[in-house]
Amino acid sequence: MFQNPAEEQLLRLHGKQIPVLDLLALFGTRLRNELTVPLIEQALKDAGLSTLPDFSTCSSSADIQIVTRAAAPTPPEQSEDETEELPGGGLPQNPIRIGDIPAAVNGLYSVTPDKKLSEITYLMRSRNYSQIPVIESGSVLHGVVTWRSVVKAYEKTARPDLLEALVDPPVVEAHHDFFSLLPRVSEEGYLLVRANNGSFSGLVTAADITERFGATAWPFFVIGEIEFRLRKCLGAKIGPDAIRAVQPSQARMQTGLITDLMFNGYVKLLDGEQQNPVLRAKADENWKALDWRMNRVQFVRQLDRVRLIRNSIAHFDAEPLTPRLSDELRGFLRILRDLT
Repeated sequence: MFQNPAEEQLLRLHGKQIPVLDLLALFGTRLRNELTVPLIEQALKDAGLSTLPDFSTCSSSADIQIVTRAAAPTPPEQSEDETEELPGGGLPQNPIRIGDIPAAVNGLYSVTPDKKLSEITYLMRSRNYSQIPVIESGSVLHGVVTWRSVVKAYEKTARPDLLEALVDPPVVEAHHDFFSLLPRVSEEGYLLVRANNGSFSGLVTAADITERFGATAWPFFVIGEIEFRLRKCLGAKIGPDAIRAVQPSQARMQTGLITDLMFNGYVKLLDGEQQNPVLRAKADENWKALDWRMNRVQFVRQLDRVRLIRNSIAHFDAEPLTPRLSDELRGFLRILRDLT
């Protein structure tokens, strides 16, 4: 549960170098998303502090230095046509670790080596487990009992003991890269995860990987379809000159192609409330050319929300979207499907 540490706690960190995960833990969270990052930034700002590098965009395994705000570099101001926008496509900028999967860190059911094999197989049946690790003192691994190893043990003797049914499991560290481990999960069916302190923290199965990968990848597929349909709608009715007007001022960037725009550009094409009066007038013309029978303000605001969601999942750790944000993407996609 998110919590706000006292300002004195934050000030005691000044000048120290700590893992970014330690800073998040101080606020009672492991996540960096559209909810937690602004709250942490405000708390640091109130204490006159900042971080190097920026805690919100650095790698989840990085160390950060707590500095005064005066010591932190000020990002250069951007003109309206140079507003930050992430490049199209791709997965999140920060790597996904196997430890980002809940099953890897939520605890591990194991037995001690004094158990009989019959006791372990009974537990496997009653708990519907495919494997149970045999661990002593939280970190001394004796092996794993699996249904396959049990079958092989009984093929050798009618009354096998625990030692005959033990096999060496695939052991990985919590900080290991998620995607590089997919072939091992496919081959082995599970991974035994060891935390940074040497103890075993969880067991990840192929089902856990599939569930988490789907939750992580789903927003990118949805946003990809949203962008495809936006380009199809806008490109059919809005000409190259109108598109050049919202592209960066450098000549090489003004292609007039809808495929060279990003979400910030789509918003500028249609936003009747933007500050630039020239772009505002052109946006009025663009909306009239589309001839859509819907509320313009609602559509543009939802489009801008999609832009923010898209940028947040690429900037922050690859955590599943909240149900509310997922519903926003689904709702906007339904609108575009009706239009195309």
